[in-house]
Amino acid sequence: MKQISLFIALCTAVLLLSACSGRSNTASISAQGDTIPLRYSENLSIIDNGDYTLAQLRNPWDTAKVLHTYILVDKNQPLPDGLPAGTVVRTPLNKAIIYSSVHCSLLKNLNALSSITGVCDLKYIKMPEIEEGCRNGSITDVGDGMNPNIEKIIDLHPDAILLSPFENSGGYGRVEKLNVPIIECADYMETSALGRAEWMRFYGLLFGKQQESDSLFASVERNYNELKALVAPISYAPSVMCDLKTSSTWYTPGGNSTIAKLYADAGANYIFQEDTHSGSLPYPFEVIFEKGQQANCWLIRYNQPTDKTYSELEKEFAPYAGFRAFKERNIYGCNTNRVPFYEETPFQPDWLLKDLIKIFHPSMLEGYELKYYSKLAD
Repeated sequence: MKQISLFIALCTAVLLLSACSGRSNTASISAQGDTIPLRYSENLSIIDNGDYTLAQLRNPWDTAKVLHTYILVDKNQPLPDGLPAGTVVRTPLNKAIIYSSVHCSLLKNLNALSSITGVCDLKYIKMPEIEEGCRNGSITDVGDGMNPNIEKIIDLHPDAILLSPFENSGGYGRVEKLNVPIIECADYMETSALGRAEWMRFYGLLFGKQQESDSLFASVERNYNELKALVAPISYAPSVMCDLKTSSTWYTPGGNSTIAKLYADAGANYIFQEDTHSGSLPYPFEVIFEKGQQANCWLIRYNQPTDKTYSELEKEFAPYAGFRAFKERNIYGCNTNRVPFYEETPFQPDWLLKDLIKIFHPSMLEGYELKYYSKLAD
């Protein structure tokens, strides 16, 4: 019903979309075709029109507007007449440049790694297949995602570039002038874990892996909902805070973010659960201390060669020791240098949910060993 309502609202919007870039404030979807039902995503609509598929991305920062409209056309078929305004993408993509390790990992799960011809920010992609591809020349490292090597990108002749959009980013610089479709991967702005994971169905369409992506999502959805139902009857819900201070600012997920919803689905009360933002929130330490001083549990993510300890945390910032979770030794750490947290969990939220349930309710899931988190040592 949510997708039908979104469809109707978009159909009545004013047609101001640029046919070149596909980005605009408002846009309309052709009323013809069959809507591909999406149960959880709030920012994605897909309609199969037979000879092309129309995918529309709602602007997550201004939900009355459209972020981008894509018209997916089989590259083995002639371009249909009378296409709606938007960015035409010839599918399946065979030579894609990927900015994010998250989407590289998804393509591995969809058996589409061979479609990656270039990556940005290689140092952050902890995937042996990508690292080996860059060594043997089958994949090109095109540099920093904020300032990629345009000449290398041109030499690759990519079918599309997949990157994550940001609010008020001001565009994508020289990359926008290459006449290469830019796929704005706004999945991270969904407000539920399954909503974000459901975007794999859109990516499956892009890479000719519709059956694989539909099957994978069905499995994720089933596992996630079974785990969620397992903790639903439990009345006790521990309070939880997360992450660490960076310089003078403590960034923490908004109360409407996917991670906040994961905490709730795992049977915990997030200290900022009343907040309505879906992105990350910057706070001074004093605000976090006021909200989280008595939190039962503290989850941290970090990247370093060795696992953090309580003594290391206290040396980094002595006031950490004032939190209840520190005093009671109930801090769990995820060292992303050793475990593929960012690569796996966005599209496998059921795996992360299992960890969280075990942390918040230790007596449940008997015999389960944590996959991403571990208790800090002294």
